[in-house]
This record gives sequence, C-alpha cells and structure tokens, in this order.
Amino acid sequence: MMRIALDAMGSDTCPVPDVAGAVLAAREYKDTIILVGDEPRIRAELAKHETSGLSLEVVHASEAVTMEDKASTVGKLKPESSMHVGMNLVKNTQADAFVTAGNTGAALSIATLYTLKRIKGVKRPSLSTVITLNGHSIICADVGANADCKPDWMLQFAIMSSAYARFAFKIDNPRVALLANGEEESKGNELIRESAHLIEASDLNFVGNVEPKDLFKGSVDVVVADGFVGNILIKTMEASTSTLVQVIRQEMMADLPSKLGGLLAKPAFRRVRKAIDPFEIGGAPLLGVDGVVIIGHGRSNANAIKNAIRQARTAVQGNLIAAIREGVSSTAAAASEEL
Repeated sequence: MMRIALDAMGSDTCPVPDVAGAVLAAREYKDTIILVGDEPRIRAELAKHETSGLSLEVVHASEAVTMEDKASTVGKLKPESSMHVGMNLVKNTQADAFVTAGNTGAALSIATLYTLKRIKGVKRPSLSTVITLNGHSIICADVGANADCKPDWMLQFAIMSSAYARFAFKIDNPRVALLANGEEESKGNELIRESAHLIEASDLNFVGNVEPKDLFKGSVDVVVADGFVGNILIKTMEASTSTLVQVIRQEMMADLPSKLGGLLAKPAFRRVRKAIDPFEIGGAPLLGVDGVVIIGHGRSNANAIKNAIRQARTAVQGNLIAAIREGVSSTAAAASEEL
C-alpha cells in the first residue's frame, strides 16, 4: 500500500476539492492519503465526508503558497508551507509521492532548490502536461520551466518524458517528436535543429519534427519544446477550447430549433467534453526532481484531484525516478565515450 502526500491547500478553492478528491482516492485505491495543510480546516472539511475504513492522515503545515506568491521568493519566505512539508515527507521516505494543484512555479522552485533537489545528472527539471485528443494522450515538455533552453536540455526532456509515457500510457516504445514550424529537417530554429541531431543519435524512438496540427492526429506520444514555446502552445490550446465551447453554447441557445437540436445532441457533447477534459488526467509530473511530484490545475475539482493521485501511483509503481536516473546516466555515459 502506498502513502501519497496531497497538498490540501493547493487548489483555487482549497481545501474543498482537495479533501473530497483525497476521500475518493482513498476509497478507490485503498492507499493512505496524507493531507498536508491547515489541520483545523482540513479536519472540518473531512467531517463532511463518510471516511470510516479509509486510510486518511493529516499533517499540519502552518503556511500555504498562493497563486500570487512569486516562485523566486516563496521558497525562502514560506519554509513551513504545505508544499515544503509535503515534499519533505517524500524526501524523508514518509510518503511515496506528492500531489499539488497549487502554484506551479512555486512547486518547481521548492522541489528543485529547497527539498527534493534534482536527480543526479539532470541539468534542468521540466514541467510537463498531458494533452488528450481523440482518445490519444500525449505528454508535452517543457511547458514553462525553462524559457531559454540548450540542445542537451531538450534531449533530457525527451528522455524523461519518454520514461513517463512508458509507465503512464503503457507504451513500450513512445514516439518522440520536436515541436517545430514544419516537418522537414531544415525547419525550426538553431535550437530545434541541434536538438534533433542529439535526440536522433540517442536510443529514443525519434520520429522527427511535428507541427501543432499533428498533435490532433495521434501520430506521436511525446512532444518536446522549450518552455517558452511549450507554454504558449498549452495556453493557446486551453483558450481555443474554452472559446469554442462558449460559442457552441451561445449558438445552441440562439433559437428554438437550435435549443431542440442541442438537447438531442447533449449526450454526444457530454462524451466529447469527457474525452478532452484535462481533469480526467488530473495532473502530470515535474520531471527531473528526485521524487515523484504531480502537478494539477488550480481549477481542479474532486475528480481531478483523485486522478492526479492516480498519476502519482502510476509513477511510483513504474519506478519513474529510477527510469529517469538510468536514462540520464546512460546518455551521459554515451556522450563521454564519444569524446
């Protein structure tokens, strides 16, 4: 049985969905969920749920990281935050993984500089996200941790993301691609072209460059980008989806025939929403830190929190950290031999 630490002060409306998601996870997975945060508030929220027979623990943290806190300073200014306390549980082997729907930049800073630190050989940790389209899931990294990257960092992003895809998606040999402005080898800037040579020379299943439109085709499993481009990609996709849903809703209410048609199509729309709902994934790992850290969306509901805990379980069961450590180490060894 695993022990998963959950940042109960992470979501935008904490601790309501965080606690509810923990209860769902404890019931479904039979693991111990450690709720980290303001103990009185957590216990008050737990009292609203049926928890008999569930393995739920509470660890108090006197401070909480907000979405307004600056990632560059919060690690030092709030040393007793629920993020610090939860990640230290993992560091001290009192928990197998840490899950948060809190401030992503702060989680990266606290994990890298103050608690878990980097896996040996990892040059830069990477923020990842999972994109689900047409029933196919793609892991994309980096999506915001490193705006300016080097080719060898991009190679490591590919190694770490490929390792996660193997365990999370049960893919034996994930197809890895670089996000570029064209499929041809000559496309992309200098970073993309140099990164392509490094990844192609590795033992990864590199399929070349892909354009954003290719993400909808299910032709790749891992997409690598620098943090600047990756962040813009994800935010553009989120905004486009939100706008499209809003327009459809408006048009469905425009007149009586549209309302009737919308009513008939409601089951289909519900299935589409479920297929593209990021809450069905729950969260994605912070790759490169020496411990399993899953980061979800601030808007997470109880189901999203539960699914983020499921992602943590998957990463622990698949020995993700060991796989990343081995992949980074073997790549470094191969590079040394070439020299």
